[in-house]
Amino acid sequence: MLKDHPIDVVLLSKDLDASREFYEKRLGLDVIEATDAAITYSTGNTRLKVTASTIGSKDEQTKAEWRVLDLRAELDELKHRGVEPEEYDTDELKTVDGIADQGDTLVAYLLDPDGNALGIGQPK
Repeated sequence: MLKDHPIDVVLLSKDLDASREFYEKRLGLDVIEATDAAITYSTGNTRLKVTASTIGSKDEQTKAEWRVLDLRAELDELKHRGVEPEEYDTDELKTVDGIADQGDTLVAYLLDPDGNALGIGQPK
């Protein structure tokens, strides 16, 4: 049964070199495997795979979200690595210092070099 097996998140990239710099140097993820077509990273008990694509992803929705215990500490570390969370001020989403309060969760969003939206969420 599929419910008994891990699942990988797969993101598309038009520039694997830029993605590699972002995910390794900026986010600090460890490479499990790398080829000319894809790079697979270890993150928690899952894997994140970034694959080469000629068109990338056209959707703006969140593609993956980490669950963390201390969102502010994670954002401080990311800022130290040169990664700034996105700021939003819309009817649906309002951030303050990069963090949105979504009721039962605090969340921040990052964009990778290809515009893939990545969330970081902390349950309240």
